[in-house]
Amino acid sequence: MNKKFKYLDNVNFPSDIKNLSLSELKELAAEVRQEMIDAVSETGGHLGAGLGVVELTVALHYVFNTPNDKLIWDVGHQTYPHKILTGRKDKIRSLRKGGGLSGFTKRSESEYDPFGAAHSSTSISSALGIATANKLSNKSDDVIAVIGDGAMSAGMAYEAMNNAGASKTKMIVILNDNDMSIAKPVGAMRAYLAKILSGKLYFSFRETVKLIISAFSKRFSKKAGKAEDFLRSAVTGGTLFSSMGFYYMGPIDGHDIDDLVSVLKNARDINYDGPIMIHIKTKKGKGYEFAEKSEDKFHGVTKFNVNTGVQEKKKSNVPAYTKIFANTLLKHAEKDSKIIGITAAMPSGTGMDIFGKKFPSRMFDVGIAEQHAVTFAAGLATEGYKPYAAIYSTFLQRAYDQVVHDVAIQSLPVRFAIDRAGLVGADGPTHAGSFDITYLSTLPNFVVMAASDEAELVRMINTSVDINDKPSAFRYPRGNGIGVELPNISEKLEIGKGRIIREGKKVAILNFGGRLNECLIACENLKKKGINLTLFDARFAKPLDQNTIWQLARDHETIISIEEGSIGGFGSHVSQYLFDNNLIDNNLKFRSMILPDRFIDHDKPDQMYKYAGLDASSIETKILDTLNSKVVIKKSN
Repeated sequence: MNKKFKYLDNVNFPSDIKNLSLSELKELAAEVRQEMIDAVSETGGHLGAGLGVVELTVALHYVFNTPNDKLIWDVGHQTYPHKILTGRKDKIRSLRKGGGLSGFTKRSESEYDPFGAAHSSTSISSALGIATANKLSNKSDDVIAVIGDGAMSAGMAYEAMNNAGASKTKMIVILNDNDMSIAKPVGAMRAYLAKILSGKLYFSFRETVKLIISAFSKRFSKKAGKAEDFLRSAVTGGTLFSSMGFYYMGPIDGHDIDDLVSVLKNARDINYDGPIMIHIKTKKGKGYEFAEKSEDKFHGVTKFNVNTGVQEKKKSNVPAYTKIFANTLLKHAEKDSKIIGITAAMPSGTGMDIFGKKFPSRMFDVGIAEQHAVTFAAGLATEGYKPYAAIYSTFLQRAYDQVVHDVAIQSLPVRFAIDRAGLVGADGPTHAGSFDITYLSTLPNFVVMAASDEAELVRMINTSVDINDKPSAFRYPRGNGIGVELPNISEKLEIGKGRIIREGKKVAILNFGGRLNECLIACENLKKKGINLTLFDARFAKPLDQNTIWQLARDHETIISIEEGSIGGFGSHVSQYLFDNNLIDNNLKFRSMILPDRFIDHDKPDQMYKYAGLDASSIETKILDTLNSKVVIKKSN
């Protein structure tokens, strides 16, 4: 750290805060907040969510005995204060950098991260699993899940709550309510009632009343139970959670350490066989003026000036792929009233906010609910509309059954705009778009496209508008384009037809997606060595351009496919076609360059592709090695 703190300098692990007074905890929280702001100003990352849970983080580690007690954070992007307090303080300025701390919870990083998470709404399910394991092992350790109100829009959270309530398993769920106004604003009376309702005195009295009531008629017992439930729900607003089997506490001020410590201790010490819901109200971006005033509360930031709040912006005259998608779709929507935009809680990330401003009645943000988004789109498609589901590749994985069952089997023309295809840099493996080529191109009735540059993206959007008898998808990377001129919206592609970029002899490169520029660099380097290659931009993984691939196989000694995806994707389909058509023989070598069979940790994108073996140098090496190899793929019997 660059500066000295009165308390934080002496805190390396949660055990170091156990003897602090409540007033000292408040000062510690202020120091953690400042350290987090300073660190993220240098690294970039998620700021607003972490600022909102500083007091909660301090209180949790003060009350509970972590890491024996398991503290599970939903999504994980709000865990920077948690990392500062759990042995990672000195590494906090390595956040999201190569070899540094992950921006999310990660089991291999610390014993204080019992469950890794970077996708939403997993905390209650995983916490219930851990709590159940404790019960089976006769362990008394506490299990605490912290979930944000946004994550409560996902069905998985409700599935977990339903199971937890029925299982009668002791666990604590903290609902961090910072945007959705689930309850009325917190006041002194509500904070007081939350303490009373969570206290031992009330709880003991409640259990005593139940024992007395049980001695009387079932009718009286039923009425008394309803009366108590009504009274508690009327006071606390906990009807939903109580009905799902949770003992509800709150809402309370999530920035008041006195209240937090009191209620957390009550929840810890209550002898209650079942899940407990603690509802807290917090302010995203709390304690940093510029974050509090920002529309997105500084959710995700680049490096910034602490004194002014001004973020560094990479200077580029080339628009981002996301913006090109949004602007192109907008032009089509102006001509076609059937076009609908859909996003799952990522309007700005996918560009759907641009669409929504122009066509507010035709853009739907369904919340963190990718499964619903896909089936919702399928329903629209049955009525002749043209839904565009703009979802990150990594998040579309969450809705795969819906893609198969509700879209592909019924051959419904849902259009999938797959953002963040390929490796994504600082967000690491949890957000990498590594598998969509494989999991979509394996499905019947699908058109799967990948843009090699921004002009191709425009053509693929144009093409998708007229695909009305089957689903289609086009993938494109994170970041800016390469600076090519954009075509107008009338330019369309022939389905299943690629393009020859350059012609050569002996070796043909079959590119699918964003590695085209690296292929061109490799071609230029090899040309200097006297090797002229054919470069083919496939455009389609499904349907394949079989005619061109057949011809390239006949005219070349070596074929190498390249894609930013896992095994089972474009290269696998090419290989299958070559085998099925007896094109693999002693005169043809085939190699497939794909993402390696491992998850690649966060780093700068160019470094990640270097590790993956998909940069220009790796492509050049693969070609030279293949040309020098005498090993060929022979047909199996």
